[in-house]
Amino acid sequence: MNVFLWGVLPYAAFALLIAGLVWRHRYDRFGWTTRSSQVYESKLLNIASPVFHYGILFVLAGHLIGLFIPASWTQSIGISEHAYHLFSLYGGTVSGVLAVAGIGILIYRRRTNAPVFRATTANDKLMYVFLLGALLLGMIAKLSDTSGDGYDYRSTIAPWSRSLFTLNPRTELMADVPVLYHVHAVVGMVLIALVPYTRLVHMFSAPLQYLTRPYVVYRSRDPRQLGPRPDRRGWERAGS
Repeated sequence: MNVFLWGVLPYAAFALLIAGLVWRHRYDRFGWTTRSSQVYESKLLNIASPVFHYGILFVLAGHLIGLFIPASWTQSIGISEHAYHLFSLYGGTVSGVLAVAGIGILIYRRRTNAPVFRATTANDKLMYVFLLGALLLGMIAKLSDTSGDGYDYRSTIAPWSRSLFTLNPRTELMADVPVLYHVHAVVGMVLIALVPYTRLVHMFSAPLQYLTRPYVVYRSRDPRQLGPRPDRRGWERAGS
């Protein structure tokens, strides 16, 4: 079971992610969307969406730092283990609370607004269960041991995560990890596998090109520079 969970399941989840993205792009390109329900209700959505997205971005950033930046790197720039633990504890908790609050409002909105609820699919519900479960389990695991520097996942879970990319998973590192971290990791891997088959797929089509594209230039229509406007067609004339 230890080998399956930490040496097979991660690759299975990644394979399902890639295969799902390829399939979705080839056969469901027009369904590659968040299926926005803003037309039905916008007041709560305008609050919940930014809260959730900022929260989940901070959560993802914290996981990337914690799992893929070795402790020796942070110590080499003068960040002690205790300082890192405090930043991880408080920063991660605030980020998690933001994400959970955003999801909570989104679920409330879907449940109390009839048109939005009718637009909710079965895989939307499944996505909410695993997304909310992963967040809550991560927060509970983190807050369950706040004595000293807390659980040292940087010496077990983090090296195991990095070993996956060398195709030589160190499954033995996960043997004595607390159960809550085990469950959190498994739920997270299942969530990764579900991404292409839910509305979460839109994270791979974020308009990042907006950061580098030329800005839009607005020019006034100056007759001295552009010449006179062409005559309008009959159906475009004022009063017609």
